Amino acid sequence: MLVFNKARLRDYYLLLRLDKPIGILLLMWPTLWGLWMAAEGMPPWHVLLIFVAGVVLMRSAGCAINDYADRDIDLHVERTRNRPLTSGRIGEKEALLLAAGLAILALLITLPLGWPVILMSIPAAFLAGSYPFTKRFFPMPQAYLGIAFGFSIPMAFVAVQGSVPLHAWLVFAANVFWTVAYDTEYALVDKPDDL
Repeated sequence: MLVFNKARLRDYYLLLRLDKPIGILLLMWPTLWGLWMAAEGMPPWHVLLIFVAGVVLMRSAGCAINDYADRDIDLHVERTRNRPLTSGRIGEKEALLLAAGLAILALLITLPLGWPVILMSIPAAFLAGSYPFTKRFFPMPQAYLGIAFGFSIPMAFVAVQGSVPLHAWLVFAANVFWTVAYDTEYALVDKPDDL
């Protein structure tokens, strides 16, 4: 039986990386670019609020599934060995249930945006959930992350305009390259010879 006390809630907070908001911002920026470009200015408030909440929910779900995927490797990395899942303070099944619950909640909040956005949220969730596992076999997982993080751009255009014009796909492609750049730099942090 789970006991929800202050320590347990703190472990959830750490598992979801809510203490490190840069990840939320890195996912939020392309989302906001897409919304503002699609609306040619301020997007409708309800669309903006749904996308902002979706970013927080999906980034948090992504962190939980990422820690699950990396649980055996994180034990051997100084920066990650004390994370809640790796250290055993949160169980594997618990982390997966939390990730699934957050992803389902993210899907539910898209319901007011209509079927085209709901249908686009399915590949978006697949990309977010599968990215951590691509790090083991895909030679350039940063590109996969760029696709996952940038998928909010075509989703934003569908939510606001009902379609995805060519310039939205160009912004999406630019975001993939941007993500490759910053995530490659981030990956170098864990190199053994890095001081």
